[in-house]
Amino acid sequence: MSTFSWPAEGTKDTPWVLQTPPGTSNYTMYRDEGTDPPELVCTVGKTVLKYQLGIVTDLHAMLREHGDWMELGSADEQKPAKDGTVEAWGRSESNPVGGWYGLKKGYRGRVGMYLPPLLEALGLAELEHNPRNNRMRAL
Repeated sequence: MSTFSWPAEGTKDTPWVLQTPPGTSNYTMYRDEGTDPPELVCTVGKTVLKYQLGIVTDLHAMLREHGDWMELGSADEQKPAKDGTVEAWGRSESNPVGGWYGLKKGYRGRVGMYLPPLLEALGLAELEHNPRNNRMRAL
């Protein structure tokens, strides 16, 4: 059971400003708890991706259970995810939601790109920042 509580920032008015793991792009995220299900809204340029808000605590719990570094494996929805990666978990039928955490058809992937920096900013995970093949682990 997680004792995580959301910080004051991370709302539509005060979104988190994050950077992809390799440090090549900036994007914003905020939580929208007024939707059903509650959403995590990610804006990259003009593209908006939406994930179930519960992915934050579920991903942290999975990483804690995994107990070691895990490859991110970011991929678009249309591309297969490499087995054993954060990306594969984010769309697996064996995760807590039984499939995709992404909510916007066509943009349900990229869990391995956009969620790890948020978990790092929230103090829930450690993240590598190499040009490629980054990994993360729970704190």
